[in-house]
Amino acid sequence: MAEFLRPQARATLWRWREVLFAGALAALGLWWALGSFGLVKWIGIVLVLLAAAIAAAGVQRARFRQDGQGPGIVMLDERRLVYMGPLTGGAMDVADLTRLELEPAAMPRPHWVLTGVGGQALAIPVNAEGAETLFDVFAALPGIRSGSVLDVLERTPGARVTVWEKERTLLH
Repeated sequence: MAEFLRPQARATLWRWREVLFAGALAALGLWWALGSFGLVKWIGIVLVLLAAAIAAAGVQRARFRQDGQGPGIVMLDERRLVYMGPLTGGAMDVADLTRLELEPAAMPRPHWVLTGVGGQALAIPVNAEGAETLFDVFAALPGIRSGSVLDVLERTPGARVTVWEKERTLLH
């Protein structure tokens, strides 16, 4: 069955899997909402609303996902981000993250540059295997807008761009 679809088509379907699931859920909800009455009708309406929320989140995730064929592996284990690359790597606690940047000049693909409290930097290719877990890490950062992360990733500017920086509390 895996050979039924071309690899590119299969990858595209997998990339948009949440949106496809939301579409199927919305179709079921509409069928119940329009063709039934009583409790089933209200369950159908709730399913349509739930599908809309899943689709909105799925579109953001699909825009963030890359092919996963880049160098290295990204893992997230109990709020500790680990990148194991062929030449570099490192680990950083999500709570220690102070700055998030996109470095478009890195080869062969742009890299996310995560800077920690002590100034240590962790460069992760945007298309590394498991890099889609970074979306959840970035979404949990205080004050970050997911839309700005996606816009920077899609436009890929010519110079390094700071996407997010932790607010520093001043003592006076």
